[in-house]
Amino acid sequence: MLETSARLLRMLSLLQARRGWTGPELARRLDVSERTVRADVERLRALGYPVVATRGAAGGYQLGAGAQLPPLILDDDEAVATVLGLRAATGLAGIEEISLRTLAKLEQVLPRHLRRRVAALDEYALRIPADVPAPQVDADVLTGIAAACRDAERLRFDYRTHDGGESRRDVEPYRLVAWGRRWYLLAWDVERADWRTFRADRITPRIPTGPRFTPRPLPSDDVAAYLSGRVSAAAWRHRARVLVHAPADEVAPRIPPAAGYVEARDGSSCVLHTGSDTIDGLAVHLALLDVDFEVDDPPELVERITLLSERYARAVAHRSRPAR
Repeated sequence: MLETSARLLRMLSLLQARRGWTGPELARRLDVSERTVRADVERLRALGYPVVATRGAAGGYQLGAGAQLPPLILDDDEAVATVLGLRAATGLAGIEEISLRTLAKLEQVLPRHLRRRVAALDEYALRIPADVPAPQVDADVLTGIAAACRDAERLRFDYRTHDGGESRRDVEPYRLVAWGRRWYLLAWDVERADWRTFRADRITPRIPTGPRFTPRPLPSDDVAAYLSGRVSAAAWRHRARVLVHAPADEVAPRIPPAAGYVEARDGSSCVLHTGSDTIDGLAVHLALLDVDFEVDDPPELVERITLLSERYARAVAHRSRPAR
C-alpha cells in the first residue's frame, strides 16, 4: 500500500485524468478500502482541491472547478507536450513573457529522462523559419471569438482586408483554426449569405456580441481541410473556375486541400475552384484529373492549354500517317 502522501498524489492524478470515478474503482486502483478513499478525498479538499461527490448508482467522485487553480499533476507525456507547446507558442500578443515564466518553472522540475526526451526533439525536429514574423493576435480577441463560437452568439467586428481596406462584418462564428502561423475564423457572413474565413489578427471585435443564433450545418465534415483550401487560394497568383464532367464525389478525393475545392453542380458534373503560382502548374494539374473539363478563364490558361493540346496532337500525328 502506498504511503498517505504518495497515495494522495496518485488519487489526484486519477481524478485529473478522467471525468469521474466511482468509490470502488478508486479503491481498486489505489489498493485501499472505500473508507480510506473517502478519508483521502477529505484530505484533498482540505488542501484546496474541489473534489465533488455524488450519490446513487451513477455517483462517484470528480474534480470540480474551484475559485483558484490548484496544483496540477502531469504524467510524462503531458509534461513533454506542455514544454514543447510553450516553446512553440507564438503569435499571441501579451503572453510571450507569461509563456517563458511558465516554461522556466516546468523545466526546472522535469526529471532527467524527460529532459532528454525534450532535448532530442529540440535537436532532431527542425522548424523551417517563416519569411516574415507571425502576426500578433491579442489573446483577449481569440478568447472572445472562441466564447462567441461556444455560445452561438453573432459576432460584429471591423475587419482589415489584405489591401489595407476596412469593412464591418456581422457573422455567425463557428470555428477557430490555427493554420501555419496564423489563426482563422470560419463563420457564416450574414450580409453575404455565405461561408467566409477571416484572419484573426485583422479582426477588431465590437462589444457587446449580437443575438444568439441557431447553428447551421458546417460546410464540411473536415473543417480544417475546408479552411486550408481557402487559405491556400488566397495566396494563388492564378485562379480558375473549371467545369468538370464528372460527379463531385468522384472528383473531390483527387483534390488536395491546398489545391482547391469542389462544388457540386448536378449528378454528372461539378465545378472545381483551383489555382497555382504558375499557369503551367495549373494546366498540368488539370490534365492529371483524368476526366473531361471545360475552362474559359483566365485567358492565359486557355491559351496554354490550347498550345499544349496542339503540341500533344503533333506528338502522335505520325501514327496516323501511312507507312512508306
